[in-house]
Parts: sequence; structure tokens; C-alpha cells
Amino acid sequence: MAETTEYSIYRRVVSQLMQGQEQLPSLPALTLDIRRALSDVRITTPALAKLISRDPALAALLMKHASGALYRHPVAPRTLQDVIGLLGMREVDRITMVHSIKSLFTLHSPAHKRLFLEVWGRLTLKASTCAMLARLLGHVTPEHALLASLLSEVGTLAVLSAFRDEADIPSGELYYKLCREYSKSLGVIVLKKWSVNDEYISVIRAAGNWSSTEGRELGLIDLVNLALFHAIKERNADADLPLLVELAAFHKLLPPLNFIGDNGELELVVNHRADIHALAETLY
Repeated sequence: MAETTEYSIYRRVVSQLMQGQEQLPSLPALTLDIRRALSDVRITTPALAKLISRDPALAALLMKHASGALYRHPVAPRTLQDVIGLLGMREVDRITMVHSIKSLFTLHSPAHKRLFLEVWGRLTLKASTCAMLARLLGHVTPEHALLASLLSEVGTLAVLSAFRDEADIPSGELYYKLCREYSKSLGVIVLKKWSVNDEYISVIRAAGNWSSTEGRELGLIDLVNLALFHAIKERNADADLPLLVELAAFHKLLPPLNFIGDNGELELVVNHRADIHALAETLY
């Protein structure tokens, strides 16, 4: 009974957040400036590098990312202009969004921070798996896959932000129960507020639906669901998951890319797990 009462209190807090959408996080002004500059065909690489340098943490993340496991460039980039040239404007835009997501939802009380770091660790593992699958399988650029995977969980972070002004936060068990009930709806609200591409909103709605797919070729939602499956399985080998062969996305993989190991995971993922973890570390 006590847990039911406690849960109803937490539900009320999240419901109030959904009704007062102005309380949901907004993208930082600098992020908006960078994204506007990236959409301007007249922007030059030096001008963009100067703008990005106003956010040292973003500049460091871009540099770290361009030198990481996804690109394997023979000559490591040394300047922001090198990084922009290597990644391209679209990839810089996506990494800027990744950086903003983390900075928006980082919370300061010890209890919030512990829960946030646990959640962020799970999300970055999933997103890095998604990006690596995109690099290995083609069809979607790695950064597009990485951002789609992270954005598919924005609602999970928004549920946590509902408690930033509360003295008590829910236990891990109650928090994940709230996420199952509210995260997709909150995620859609947040992404609409941020005016992101509708494709990402479609991914939120289809993520975790193992039968969901679009078209005959491997697409964004297929990568997100394959990554979600493997991230869950890595963190909890006994998780209640379908067999990999039951996922609609699996049936778009051709030999030898569809080989399944003894642990029920794609050998492709298992063989690149060190690279996946290295990429996840760049997102902290």
C-alpha cells in the first residue's frame, strides 16, 4: 500500500510536468546559435570553429569524437577546423545535440546525480552500439544513428528532471516504472519543443517495439532496436527479451552479418564491444 501511495505521488509530479510544458528543458542559446549557423550555406569553417570555441566542453567532445573509434582517420585532427572538415556539418550538428542533451539533464543533488549517471551510462551504451552497427552495416551514418538512439530516450531523462525541485526522488524501481508509463509521451513533447526532425519522433514511438520496421532495407529504427536489444542483454543477461531472430530488424541482415553467437547476440556486436565501450566513454 505504501508503495502504491508513493507511486501515485510521483505520478502526480510527472503529470504536472507534462501539463506545464514550459517547465521542460529548452535547448541552450549557444546550441541554437550553432545549429542556425550550421544550416546557413554561407557559413565558413573558420567562422563555425570560432562559434563552437565559445563552448569549450563541446569543442573538446568534438575533438575527442573525431579521434575515436568511428572514424579511424590516419592523421588525428589537431584543430577545430580539422574536426569540422573530418566530420562534416551534419555530424557536427548531431554531436552538438548530444552534448546539449547531457548538459540539459545533468542534475546537482547527490541522489539525482547517482540516478542520472546510471541512466546516462545505459543510454550511451545503447547509442554507441547503434552508431557502431551503423558504421559496420551501412545505410545510416553513425552519428545519425547515435543521435536517434539518444533522442529516443529523452523522455526517460525528462521523467528524472520532473524531480529536480523535489526533496525526495523515486527509487530506481519506481523511476523505471514511471518511465514505462510516461517516457515516450514526454519524449515526443520535448522533441516537438526542440523542433527536431519528425524522423526522430517516429523513432521514439517505435523504439522497443521488436516487430516495428520500415521498408525492405535496414533503416534507423532497425538499428535503434538492434542496439537496444544488445545493450539490454549486455547489462542483464537474464532480461526478459525475445530471441534475436524474432526481431523484425534481424531479418534485414544478410550473411555473414547475421551470424548469432552462443550467447544469443550478433557476433558483429560481440567482436566490436571494445570499440563500442571506447565510443561510449567519449560521451561522458
